[in-house]
Amino acid sequence: MTLRRHPLALLREKLEQRGVIPTQALWEQPNGRWVTAAGLVITRQRPGSAGGVTFVTLEDEVGYVNLIVWERVAAAQRAALLESRLLEVRGQVQREGDVLHVIAQRLTNLSALLGDLTVESRDFR
Repeated sequence: MTLRRHPLALLREKLEQRGVIPTQALWEQPNGRWVTAAGLVITRQRPGSAGGVTFVTLEDEVGYVNLIVWERVAAAQRAALLESRLLEVRGQVQREGDVLHVIAQRLTNLSALLGDLTVESRDFR
């Protein structure tokens, strides 16, 4: 717990230069829109029942976004998927009612922007 600003609030200007929108703004995007988002990796999950799909939860200073990473994307971008503390995703918004996901197409490890800040995800299988 901290009473200081969220790390991504401090990086927001750099992220905006990369075209990254805050997670809250994802809700304003129509289904199917291509977006770029980023956040601290909170969880990675690849349940056996998901047919090779990896689910990732990212957190920024205003909220959370859930990613769906299909098996072929995960295999091609394995290092970014597994090693990132700060992950950028380029993908398509998938909305159904009150549920929103980003279907990942490109993953980029932005952890270097965090410097020495320690951020650990909770990874589940």
